[in-house]
Amino acid sequence: MEGLTLKGFIARKLVEEARRHGLSPEGYVLEMLTQNLNPRERAREYAEAAWELLEEAGEELGRGNLRQAAEKTWSAAALAVKAYAYWREGKRLASHGELWSYKSVMASELGEWVRDAWGSAVHMHVCFYEGWCDKGDVGRAVKEVRRLVEEVRKKVYSRGL
Repeated sequence: MEGLTLKGFIARKLVEEARRHGLSPEGYVLEMLTQNLNPRERAREYAEAAWELLEEAGEELGRGNLRQAAEKTWSAAALAVKAYAYWREGKRLASHGELWSYKSVMASELGEWVRDAWGSAVHMHVCFYEGWCDKGDVGRAVKEVRRLVEEVRKKVYSRGL
């Protein structure tokens, strides 16, 4: 099955539960599906989901759907940070504040460019709600977040820290 469309009660319930937990619908489903995996396996699942969301962001950008591209870019960055935390120390990040803090851990280990990628992703989260960004803003953010996701994927598939 390539795609899944949910409507009606199930879709509303999924969105409601995701919001209650401070997650995107995709993040909430991923959390539920990976809860019985060990941290390294969970990190890989999160990294793959981040990659797929980023690919979808590029497709949405190509169609001119800037808000959806922006939100998928934000979600990809958030999942990449979560993947890194699972990979590095088996830690579950459960809030925006924890994501903000952990990106600093990543920046100290991967490089200061992580802060720029994270900042671009956060701007995309705002863009989703406000619609202020243009195609160039989203394209730049996709590029920066792509580097973040690629680096995290390399780490979670490596043997050690």
